[in-house]
Amino acid sequence: QAQLVESGGGLVQPGGSLRLSCAASGFTFSNYYMTWVRQAPGKGLEWVSDINKGGGGTYYSDSVKGRFTISRDNAKNTLYLQMDNLKPEDTAVYYCKIAGSNVWGQGTQVTVSS
Repeated sequence: QAQLVESGGGLVQPGGSLRLSCAASGFTFSNYYMTWVRQAPGKGLEWVSDINKGGGGTYYSDSVKGRFTISRDNAKNTLYLQMDNLKPEDTAVYYCKIAGSNVWGQGTQVTVSS
């Protein structure tokens, strides 16, 4: 069955960078749009970014536009989220998912704090 496994989270200082990865298996990764969402402590889910099947089309929420970059490597069945100039309000659990589906990863914690 379809499986998604995130990695790359951690503790970083404001202004720092992290790169999240999402390893996909059990489905044809290149056939699907992919999504990153996040959930901050005590808050609801927030859409972060989407990427189309080939990787040439990317979409971002206003809160991360210009700081985050979504990408994918279809040969490696892996989705990425490069996060630069991180802010404390980016602190959240980050999840990758197949767009429009209920297939989610387990999440990876990102904490931005000095």
